[in-house]
Amino acid sequence: MTDQSNNEEHEPIRFTDKRRIDPETGELRDQSAQQDQQDQTGQQDQAAETENEEHADPLSQVEDILNAAGAEAETDSGEEAVDEAATTDEAAELRGDLQRLQAEFVNYRRRVERDRDVAKDNATYSMLEAMLPVLDDIDAAEAAGDLDGPFAAIARKLQNTLEGFGLVKHDGDALVGEPFDPVHHEAMLRQPSDEVAEEHIVQVFRNGYLYNERVLRAAQVMVSAGQE
Repeated sequence: MTDQSNNEEHEPIRFTDKRRIDPETGELRDQSAQQDQQDQTGQQDQAAETENEEHADPLSQVEDILNAAGAEAETDSGEEAVDEAATTDEAAELRGDLQRLQAEFVNYRRRVERDRDVAKDNATYSMLEAMLPVLDDIDAAEAAGDLDGPFAAIARKLQNTLEGFGLVKHDGDALVGEPFDPVHHEAMLRQPSDEVAEEHIVQVFRNGYLYNERVLRAAQVMVSAGQE
C-alpha cells in the first residue's frame, strides 16, 4: 500500500496564505499585493491545465479538426446542389407559366378585337337597314319630281353619309342589262325582250342595297326571257 502510494504521481499542493497579518513580522499585509499574487497563481494554474489538454493527444485533435472541416464542406456542397436544382426547377416552372399566360393573353386580345369588329359591323348593318324606308321615300319623291330645293340637298347629304358607312345602292342605272343573280336580286316578272339578253335584268321595281358585300335588301327586278 505504501509502495503504490509512493509510485503514484500527485500534483503539487498549493495553498494561498490569506492571513492579513504577517506571522513573522506581525505587521498588516498589503491587500492589493496579496490579491495580485492570488490572481497570478490562478492564471498559472489555468495555463497549466490548458497546456496539458492541448498536449494530451495532438493526433486526435488534428483528426477531429479534419473531420469537422470535411463534414462542413460536404454539408455546404449538398445544400448548394439542392438549392441550385430547386432554383432551376422553379425558374423553368415560372417560365412555362409565363409563356402560357402570354399565349392566353394574345388569344384573348385577338378574340376581343374580333368580337369588337363584329359588334361594330352588326351595329352599322342594323343602322343602315333601319334607314332603308327613308331612302325609299327619297326615291319616290325623286321619281315624282318633288325632290328639289333644300330637301334635295339634305337628301344628297344623307345618301353620301350612308355611302361613307359602306352602303351600296342597286338601282336601275346599275342593274339594267346585268345578269340576274338570285342572291342579290328578287325576280318579280319574267318577260320576253328584244333589247335585253335572256336571264338579264330588264327593269328595277325597287332598289336594292348592299353593305360590305352583304345584302341589306335584294332589288326587285324584271328578268328577260329572251326574244319572242
